[in-house]
Order: sequence, then structure tokens, then C-alpha cells
Amino acid sequence: QQVTQSLTPPPPSFYTCQAAGDGTVCHGSRMLTVDPHPDFVCGDGEVIYDQGIVRQVATRYYDTDGNLTRRVVHELWSEAQKSNPLTGATAPYSQAFNITAVLAVPGDFSSATETVTGQANITIPGMGAVLLNAGRTVTAPDGSLDFRAGPQDFLDFSLGNTDVVNELCAALGAN
Repeated sequence: QQVTQSLTPPPPSFYTCQAAGDGTVCHGSRMLTVDPHPDFVCGDGEVIYDQGIVRQVATRYYDTDGNLTRRVVHELWSEAQKSNPLTGATAPYSQAFNITAVLAVPGDFSSATETVTGQANITIPGMGAVLLNAGRTVTAPDGSLDFRAGPQDFLDFSLGNTDVVNELCAALGAN
């Protein structure tokens, strides 16, 4: 069925929406190229860059009033790598995440609790895993971390533990 009501918030343009028995469901997919951008700073000040191609498959669920209640995004990175432009060294990696946002107040993203599951791991031949991110995190609407399980090196780095990138920095010729 065609959607006849306005949706709050409106879905991005890459979604296609259909009326469902209890509201509206929107589906979409897209490919994004993530150009090289600064990601980590090593102890010696050298900057490690990140880049890749991201395929997203996403679904949004709206209630009978047209308000968003849940969003699910499946994200798969390919041709992903960390790099040090000063040395030319690169570290390819894999990354796949499922991101679910449940809105406590329909239509209001600021009320969303976000759950992320998946993995992003960087393994260097001869060194093994130099950065591990796997498991689950749950973030409250205020941005605070409610739950974490598994190694979460990316999260630890964002929380101020810069030591988690030491092995990656060394592998890419930085200290």
C-alpha cells in the first residue's frame, strides 16, 4: 500500500516506504565511499587515516501516527584500511555492524537507545590482532554507555585510552 501520511522524522531519500497493518515500514540501501580521513593519533603525533566502502541496508518502522519507533541499519565495510601517509604502510580490516535505535518517544531521535553488535578487527601478518572490536554496546538517549560486552578497542580509544592503538601505530611505522 502507498503511504498517505507524513512521517516524523521523514526517512532519507534512499528509502522506499509502504503502509503496513500497524503503521509504515521503509527499506533502503546505499553504498558510501569513505574517503581517507584522520582517525587515530599515535603517541609520536603521527595521524592514522581510515577509509573504505560502506554498504548499508536499513529499515525504519513508523507507528500508526507516522512517528518513527525503530531504525535498524546493517553496515558492511569493504576495501577498508587504516593507513599512515608518512610511511605508506596500510592495514586492511573487516568491519560489520548491526545498529538498532529504539525510540522511547515515537518520532523523537533524542529519546533513542542504540544497540550496536558486530565486529571490526585489524590483523597484521606476523603480529596478529592489533585492534579488536567485537560484541555489543548499548548507549542511552543521553549518550552514556549502559552496557558493553566483548573487546571494544574503538570505544576504549574514544573514552581516552590511547594505549589501545599502540600496536596498530607500530605496525604502520608510527610510535
